[in-house]
Formats: sequence, C-alpha cells, structure tokens
Amino acid sequence: MLKIKPLFFFLLLGLLGALPADAQDDGVLRMNEFRNPEKRAILDIPNVEGYQTLKCDFHIHTMFSDGHVWPNVRVQEAWKEGLDVMSITDHIEYLPHEEYVDINHNHAYELANDMAARRNIVFIKGSEITRQTPPGHFNAIFIGDASGYIEDNDSDKDKAAVMKAKEQDAFIFWNHPGWKVNSVEGSYEWIDFVDELKNEDMLHGIEVINGFSLHKKALDWCVDNDLAVMGTSDIHNLVEHDYDLGGHVHRSMTLVFAEERTPASVREALDEGRTVAWSSKYIAGKEEHVQRLFNACVETAPSHYTRGDSKEDEEAVNYYEIKNKSDLYFEMKLKSGDGTQNITLYPQSSQVITAHGGQKSLTYEVVTAYVRSDEHLMVDIELE
Repeated sequence: MLKIKPLFFFLLLGLLGALPADAQDDGVLRMNEFRNPEKRAILDIPNVEGYQTLKCDFHIHTMFSDGHVWPNVRVQEAWKEGLDVMSITDHIEYLPHEEYVDINHNHAYELANDMAARRNIVFIKGSEITRQTPPGHFNAIFIGDASGYIEDNDSDKDKAAVMKAKEQDAFIFWNHPGWKVNSVEGSYEWIDFVDELKNEDMLHGIEVINGFSLHKKALDWCVDNDLAVMGTSDIHNLVEHDYDLGGHVHRSMTLVFAEERTPASVREALDEGRTVAWSSKYIAGKEEHVQRLFNACVETAPSHYTRGDSKEDEEAVNYYEIKNKSDLYFEMKLKSGDGTQNITLYPQSSQVITAHGGQKSLTYEVVTAYVRSDEHLMVDIELE
C-alpha cells in the first residue's frame, strides 16, 4: 500500500487549491475568452489653449420615456466609448412605456448615478421638455427635482413648461429645430416664441448636430445670438445598434472646453459657449472655437525634402509632413497658393504635401468644419 507523507499531502492539496477554477475539471467548460473585455476607449482630442476638451452627450433616452434600454446601460455605453460627461434626458410629456414602467421623472438619474460615479463619468441630471412642433423640444440639464415638470402638452402651457427649468437655474437648449422641416410648415424658423425665450434668459444653446443630422440654420442662430453650439446623439436604441462604431465613426456629441473635469466647470463652459459639435467626420461651431480646435489637432513640420536647387526657388518643390494628432477627421481643399490641392487627414495620421518654393503659407478650406451654414473654416498652413 502506497504511503503519502503528511507534509507532501498538504502541499499537494495547496497546489490543487491554487489552480484557477476553470482549470479544475468540474464538468463545465467556461469560455470566458469570448466575453467582451472590460476596457474603455480613449477618444484622443487635444486640450485647447489651457482648457480640457471633454467629450459630452447631453441628449440620451431610456425606458423611462421612449428609449429601449435601462439607465445603467447608458452609463456602460458612455464609459466604453470614452465619454467624460453624460446626461439622461427622458421626455416629460411623451411616455409610451408608462403602461409597463412606473414612470418617475427622477428615476433614470437615481438608478444610474452610482454607476456613473464608479465609472468616473460626470453625470448631469436632465430632462427633455417635449412641446408640440413648433416650438418643439427643449433639453434642460443641471436640473433639480423633475417631478413637478408639466406633463400637459397643450400649447398654452409651452412657456410655463420651460419656466419650470428656468426656476431651477437649468441650462436650456432647443433640440433638433429642423427635424420636421418637410412635414410641419414654419417649424424650422426662428419664431417669436424662441426669441422670447432667448430674451428672457430661458434659451442658452441649440442642437446643431442631432444624431445623424446637421441643422445648418441652427448654427447661424447660435452665432448670431451668442448661444452655445450643441451636438448630441439623441440615442434611443443601443448605440452600437444605430452607429457603425469603429474607424472614425463615433456617436454625435459636444466637445466642451472646460477648466476642470467637474460639473461646475462644464456648466461654466456651456454658459460661456466654449463648445464645438462633433459627428464623426464633421464639426460645427463658432469660428474662434473651431479654429482653436483645429490648431490643437494639426501641425506641419518644416520641409524635409526639396526637389530643386533651393527651397526658396519658385521652380522648386518642397515636401512637408502634415499631422493630425487627434481622433477628428479633416478634409481640406486648397484655396490660395501653389501646392497640394486636396488633403484628407484621417484620425491619428499624417500626410505628405508639396508646395512650390518661395511661399510662406497655403490657405485651405476645411470642408468638414462648419462655422456658418454656408461657410467652412479657412486655415493657413505655415511653410518653413
């Protein structure tokens, strides 16, 4: 009969106990290698002139209005996609799931708040004030208790509905103003009601980008009335269901240039209008902010090669490397100078461009960067 020494026996038990659970054959093959890894994407947008560039989505829906997912899923999506700031803004007046969900206008925030804190997401409380079009819908963020907001959709109560948010010192922006341009006459106009809201400090921004649409006239209204340019997903389904994520495709969002990564700094930046709306290939905003963002993302190195006798010779051709240090995307067309006609700067990439000698700069139109409804950003590429 085989005798096992006590010390060896206990060592053997210890080694067996130290094996991973899935290495012990208990009759179940655990295939955890097929699970999605727990990791967060890094959206690389440079900071701009001392401000942190925060990636924000202020228009998101859940089961507590007409969305298709639970609030905690929204936090998981935002974290995975690399967002810094989010706001769930379920409808106040439109509640198609109320037969199946106990509707409380504070529940979505309450259910997601702890997870957002654990995931290091700046979570701003919000709601969507959903009036008939026109005037349409308004998001209110940085709100308090939403239980007293007006659910009656009667047009006579439009101003009172927005006033509820004003009383809580909310940041209020007009949503997707052109969404019914082809079905409701006069809905895509700067109407008297909107002008009244603006004059009474009840309108602070406008959605220029909503999901998969860029509302060009809204950009002009923001510029002309000193309102914040907003970009949002207005997501109802799973983000990965609606967006072909990967490459240079991301959910639509607002880039906020804030002093710190805190709710107070986000609010200050919104109040000051330091924003740019972003939707994958396209950005839109006030010229000064779009220009500063471009400058932070793109740099051109001194000429690394000259074909000719001297780089100052007009017959010579100089070669330069132009680099995009961000996850943004820029398409550029030459407007002035003698050089490369078209440049596409993919995210995190560089291109080689050429220019004839004797020039100090080339001027390009960035056709994927809007500064007005009919104007793109113009940039000078300095040549050294």
